[in-house]
Amino acid sequence: MKPSLTKLSVFGRKFMDLLYPPACIACGAALAEHDGICPACWRLMPFITKPICDRYGTPLPVDHGGMMLSPLAVAEPPVFGRARAVTRYDGVARELVHGLKYGDRIELAETMGAWMAREGADLLADANLLVPVPLHWFRLWRRRFNQAAALADVIGKKTGVPVGFETLKRVKATRPQVGLTRTERAANLEKAFAIHEVDRPLIVGRRIVLIDDVMTTASTGNVAARTLIKAGAASVDLLVFALVAKTG
Repeated sequence: MKPSLTKLSVFGRKFMDLLYPPACIACGAALAEHDGICPACWRLMPFITKPICDRYGTPLPVDHGGMMLSPLAVAEPPVFGRARAVTRYDGVARELVHGLKYGDRIELAETMGAWMAREGADLLADANLLVPVPLHWFRLWRRRFNQAAALADVIGKKTGVPVGFETLKRVKATRPQVGLTRTERAANLEKAFAIHEVDRPLIVGRRIVLIDDVMTTASTGNVAARTLIKAGAASVDLLVFALVAKTG
């Protein structure tokens, strides 16, 4: 009698667990299951909780009810409609972002993307297209993968929302945004994105959620959202894994 596929798959998982024991994705401590985080690291994760700014998704000190807007949202409303983030860009969360972005730890996208799908449920419920923020081809060649695309792939599989991996193009090789002021970031990204005419029908009338790993000043999200809206998108929201606290 042949063993069932279920038994074979269970055996396979147990065999792989012997070769690669489940470990915390942040510190490497032993766990019962893969792609998880240990209690100690969980307590150090700076998760964002309500109240938050309805536009930027940044934490606010007091819940006044109704629409909640940060001073930044009042003074400088974003081009995109709403932004949501899982965590602040600090501590363990920062280590995860760096591991995915610079450490070739592509496996981190599975857990980070799952958290983003849960935290961004209100945005994703209305969406009919996910668009990862693209890298310029030269930076993509050097890094070998786009972390935003890896996260979008996981979110798309979790939610069933299709992903437009090639919808938005990065046509300008911008210098790294790290260390730039808000004004410098905006100038650096000017005319950085484009959409080929052949891809325009994929955008017209769509409710789009942009996907990225980190939001600092929202310059990237604003420029990308403006490009998509000009191409005919009905709305554009932004979902990131982490945000720099000063954004709000």
